[in-house]
Amino acid sequence: MAKIIDASTLDLTERVIKINRVSKTVKGGRIMKFSAIVVVGNGNGIVGIGTGKAGEVPDAIRKGIEDAKKNLIEVSLRGTTIPHEIIGAYDAGRVLLKPAAPGTGVIAGGAVRAILETVGIKDIRTKALRSNNACTVARATMQGLAALRDAEQVAATRGKNVKEILG
Repeated sequence: MAKIIDASTLDLTERVIKINRVSKTVKGGRIMKFSAIVVVGNGNGIVGIGTGKAGEVPDAIRKGIEDAKKNLIEVSLRGTTIPHEIIGAYDAGRVLLKPAAPGTGVIAGGAVRAILETVGIKDIRTKALRSNNACTVARATMQGLAALRDAEQVAATRGKNVKEILG
């Protein structure tokens, strides 16, 4: 499983996934605000997503970055891809993540692509299976990446060595 990481020691890059204008109707009319979904990562297996909401877009992005830095996880990678196939799930969102051969590239769209490129994955195939809501798909992708385990972790859990696991 993924472990929580301290953001203060890392050189992180930020990327905005989606900015949405939201409104609240009150007695005097509508109050407009902006919500932002942001992903931060170091391009080498560490990534986090966060959301921020404010009256101005830059403030919403800044809040999203602060939230993302609080939710960093370390992802198990095998070279430029992931160790195994997995389906990430969050609410109605389901995202299929499949490892791919070197040279395939990132076959993903929207929120999934932003997260995978920020974590440093270069070869992967993905498919959003149910919801296409950016926030739900992003959280499902993060759940799938957090659940990835490499051969060493599986071997330790089963009390075997890596050679027995890989065959």
